[in-house]
Amino acid sequence: MENKLDVVAIIGPTASGKTALSIRLAKEMNGEVINGDSMQIYKKMDIGTAKITEQEMDGIPHHLLSFKEPTDSFSVAEYQQLVREKMAEIRSRGKLPIIVGGTGLYVQSVLYDFQFTKQEVNEEARSKYYEELAQLGPEVMHQKLAQVDAAAAAQIHPNNTRRVIRALEMAELAGVSRAEEQFNRGDVPLYNHLIIGMDMDREKLYERINLRVDLMLEAGLVEEVRALYDDEIRDVQSIKAIGYKELYAYLDGLLTLEEATEQIKQNSRRYAKRQLTYFRNKMDVQWIGNDWDKVKTFF
Repeated sequence: MENKLDVVAIIGPTASGKTALSIRLAKEMNGEVINGDSMQIYKKMDIGTAKITEQEMDGIPHHLLSFKEPTDSFSVAEYQQLVREKMAEIRSRGKLPIIVGGTGLYVQSVLYDFQFTKQEVNEEARSKYYEELAQLGPEVMHQKLAQVDAAAAAQIHPNNTRRVIRALEMAELAGVSRAEEQFNRGDVPLYNHLIIGMDMDREKLYERINLRVDLMLEAGLVEEVRALYDDEIRDVQSIKAIGYKELYAYLDGLLTLEEATEQIKQNSRRYAKRQLTYFRNKMDVQWIGNDWDKVKTFF
């Protein structure tokens, strides 16, 4: 197949077959794979994030996997910079960068002209809001946020007072919503790109998700999570991932293993639904199901 593209992205919901397609395409197109999953960046989190194994890579170079500690934070802006640099490096070797993953915002931030900003903290405003919190309580502060930034309020639990107050700060001090603080959403493509979307019948997808969770548990997911738990890794970005937060609840004695397993499956199915909604609303995707012959028509 002939290639005139700067980059290809393969996206789709969890358990839809992205990995297998990416290896086949990389072999056909002399490509190298860049991780497009926000949780596969972490070390010691392989089973629960469905990270590709050395055997599955089949000799294809992979980038931006397992380079952060589970205690590290990581942002979309960092990802954007790292991937664009890696794409330039891969292309300089005459190869095709192939971004593979299910984190739509990450992939979108690379391919389009997203501009990230960071607002300064105003300690006076922060102190004021914390005083109001002490007097009025979290529910009232959350209602206050809903009046000035409904989108932020919808995503933040009233008890997450730190985030509520940060969003209130941004709305008051910068005159922008919390989402606008994170990035200015560009819609201009920066590369000659192709986004291939994996999709399938919803019932079949959910069956694949349930099976994947069972296989993860058989492969040692509880032991993987227990190692993080025993290292007292808590209240960090990585542990919020599906499969980890539920098993932390199990290890805390809040759920049985059976209950935690069912929650992992349910949360994974819900996540797959959200992924598809995001991809369809935000990105110019060429949906292929799992049809290799259709992929070949793009080159």
